[in-house]
Amino acid sequence: MANLIEDEVFLAYTTYATIVIVKMLLMGPMTAHYRMTRGAFSNEEDVRGKTEEEKKKMLRVHPDVERVRRCHQNDLENIVPFVLVGLLYALTGPDLWTALLHFRVFVGSRFCHTMAYVVPLPQPCRALSWMVGMVVTLCMAYRVLSAVLYL
Repeated sequence: MANLIEDEVFLAYTTYATIVIVKMLLMGPMTAHYRMTRGAFSNEEDVRGKTEEEKKKMLRVHPDVERVRRCHQNDLENIVPFVLVGLLYALTGPDLWTALLHFRVFVGSRFCHTMAYVVPLPQPCRALSWMVGMVVTLCMAYRVLSAVLYL
């Protein structure tokens, strides 16, 4: 374990994995912010104490809230695999420059994806940023399988 803490690739992995995990965690408060500012809630208990007329207005779906929720869902679908595959990738001993390229491109693609989703930017911005992140994860997975394939 002490060797991992000294390994530059592992340190880079932990840095960039932490960045995207924190980014993903912040999507929850962002969703709450959009719910509060748009007055769009999904649960009865969220509007307790309001009149029936107010409840009808507040218990609704708002496109901005749904957009942020879908962005958060996409983060869950892409960041979790990156963190798992990235750990295995870091353990295969890749070149530092190559590992940094993978990690940085993935992190950049996720921030671009979030901007494209939340702002929203015209397609194909969101699709391209998603594809870049997916390709990075698949490249790292290929490296892991190439290094450890045992049949």
